[in-house]
Amino acid sequence: MAATPRAVELAQAAAAAAQDKLAQDVVGLDVSGQLALTDVFVIASAPNERQVGAVVDAVEERLLQLGAKPLRREGQHEGRWVLLDFSDIVVHVMHAEDREFYDLERLWKDCPHVLDATADPAAPDEA
Repeated sequence: MAATPRAVELAQAAAAAAQDKLAQDVVGLDVSGQLALTDVFVIASAPNERQVGAVVDAVEERLLQLGAKPLRREGQHEGRWVLLDFSDIVVHVMHAEDREFYDLERLWKDCPHVLDATADPAAPDEA
């Protein structure tokens, strides 16, 4: 089972918003084959709590423009690891130290990537 086109669209928009706020190492993993709860994890990191908050705000704003509201938001008060659950996608914005420690990419290493790390997710398709 693969992520839905809507989930991929939201993941690309979330990644672009995160990168606009200088998030680092933004990845999207298709977890639809492993989890029934969501299709894509978007993972991004930032060097400090203030920037984590800025990335979270940017992602929420961008996805709201696409009609997606977070069903749940966890960790915003601490600002070290914020989880935004949009149903189709779950966005993890992590302090760089926490991301290295928890290493979510290793835990989900068997899941395919849905974002091209070399492409700008905000750029229009050239098909």
